[in-house]
Amino acid sequence: MTRKLKIRYYFLFIFLLLFLNPIVSPALAEKPHKNVDLDQKVRKFLASQEGKWVDWNVPEVDGKVLYDLIIKNNYQKAVEIGTSTGHSAVWIAWALSKTGGKLITIEIDKGRYQKALANFKKAGLTDYIDARLADAHELVEELKGPFDFVFSDADKDWYKNYFIALAPKLEVGGCFTAHNASGNWGGIKEFLDYVQSRPNFDTTIDRSSSSGISISYKIAEE
Repeated sequence: MTRKLKIRYYFLFIFLLLFLNPIVSPALAEKPHKNVDLDQKVRKFLASQEGKWVDWNVPEVDGKVLYDLIIKNNYQKAVEIGTSTGHSAVWIAWALSKTGGKLITIEIDKGRYQKALANFKKAGLTDYIDARLADAHELVEELKGPFDFVFSDADKDWYKNYFIALAPKLEVGGCFTAHNASGNWGGIKEFLDYVQSRPNFDTTIDRSSSSGISISYKIAEE
């Protein structure tokens, strides 16, 4: 290739680079910029609500446990049983916003459900949450799946039933988590005895807070 031709190719390359850059750059920058804005909005919302969560919401430390589990395992198809007014769902959906996932969350009480919807909007997480006003005893059975993450924080004496209904719909590698695993709530011991006896699940309890969260990884199909 002659020196003259090399120069022509060089200027052609510079021209294309300058021409394409305004087109390509916004597309590449859009998602990181969007994530930064969302992170700021969620953090601001959580800070504004610190110490104000009632109605059986999880403490912040447990929200962080759920967030970390989803990020660590890149979970994308999540179910929450027992929304309350939305604290745990905010942490779960925030994590799912980073993995490209979405949360189905179920609440039976209309008042709490409506408060949760308002909180999701304030946090900027509405797009990542499918909130349903329903009786989980019925809806959980109807959910199609597959799922890779479940958080149970509703009626404790029904935990075992929720697990039995969702375990077959859980992907291998996914996990079923349950709140208040360190407590003496009715049904907790029966639930824990059952999940710990399942040969295709590996169960531990995170005791970061006094409530405790059981974490049961599905290691194989039954």
